Amino acid sequence: MIAQDRDIRFIEAITDADGAHKARELFSRTFGYEPSGVWAAPGRVNLIGEHTDYNAGLCLPIALPHRTFIALAPRRDTRVRTVSAVRQDSVAEAELEGLNAGGVAGWAAYPAGVAWAMREHGMAVRGFDAAFVSCVPLGSGLSSSAAMTCSTALALDDVYGLGFGSTDEGRVTLISMAVASENDMAGASTGGLDQNASMRCRAGKALLLDCRPGLSALENVSQQDFDLAAYGLELLVVDTCAPHQLNDGQYAARRKTCEEAAAELGVRNLRQAADQIADASRGDADRKREGLDRVLAALSDPTEIKRVRHVITEIWRVEDFAEAFGSGDIRTAGSLFNASHDSLRYDYEVTAPELDTAVEVARSNGAYGARMTGGGFGGSIIALVDKGQSRQLAEKIAEAFSAKGFRQPQALTSVASRAAERVA
Repeated sequence: MIAQDRDIRFIEAITDADGAHKARELFSRTFGYEPSGVWAAPGRVNLIGEHTDYNAGLCLPIALPHRTFIALAPRRDTRVRTVSAVRQDSVAEAELEGLNAGGVAGWAAYPAGVAWAMREHGMAVRGFDAAFVSCVPLGSGLSSSAAMTCSTALALDDVYGLGFGSTDEGRVTLISMAVASENDMAGASTGGLDQNASMRCRAGKALLLDCRPGLSALENVSQQDFDLAAYGLELLVVDTCAPHQLNDGQYAARRKTCEEAAAELGVRNLRQAADQIADASRGDADRKREGLDRVLAALSDPTEIKRVRHVITEIWRVEDFAEAFGSGDIRTAGSLFNASHDSLRYDYEVTAPELDTAVEVARSNGAYGARMTGGGFGGSIIALVDKGQSRQLAEKIAEAFSAKGFRQPQALTSVASRAAERVA
């Protein structure tokens, strides 16, 4: 549901009852019978820790109250039929038998890819019919694709009795299927942050995700309190409506640069370099900066230097933000938002004029801090603001967009919400 508020549209979350009803209705109207159930998975906002997941780093996402609903029923054959509320008159079809990576085009690659990945890993999954209804804004950097793949994975796990969805450790297996779908079938590089947030976040908590390989499900996450109301705050999310695409090579190019830089530095990944510097500094900020300078000096390529500087400092900022917010130091938390965006703008070079404008307006109109969230090249920004200030600030951003000839943005306010689950 979209509520009009002068020049800015605020997107309200669909209730579970409403989402389940709409998904069931679309399913039965399209396929002529009733689904086995309805499942829902949330989009996410990453508070801080951008482009760190595929560098074995740290991230701090929360689940949005905005969710993707899937009404699904299993089939006896290996056909997949999917329909979306976005295009209710168009049914996408795929055949799982003999399907190879990249073999499904368009949005249907995401749900079909989940079933394909499960079968590739020996899971007893056949075809299915599915209908999708969502209030996660598309192309906004809020992980609408992860909401789709994770809801599909949980639904297939349930209807085929695989048993992974009932435990946190089991959900890690489903996450790997969702990631494989995006990476291998849809061709969109993703490091796992979005899927972990969608499948493992809790209401009122931020998920501190440690992406080092080899950690168990119990070792790689911790739940951090993220109670905005306790400090009289809101988290404003502004979708700039600028084009947002991760499958055009930009994301993959940065990932490759980071991997090459790590090899040049003689470390397994950039997280190892970040930890080595931090450990050697023993908490001394000057020694930490000097250690970073020495690592950067070992690189010869100017682009590598910038990318590595962002990743290492961003990993450090995640821990610093969690500590600052947890102790009620909101101004420091806000300043870390600002530093993160500036690093993404100048070192990682993944922002866009719309993102930078929205951040600048937020900072100059009372936000404690603001930053882009998601992969970049379009999408959304988040701003930490006093309670009751979100709509006024969003209007100012809309005014600035209008003056620059940008598309009009849309917005929402977010609280830390719950993970994917069966809702009907």
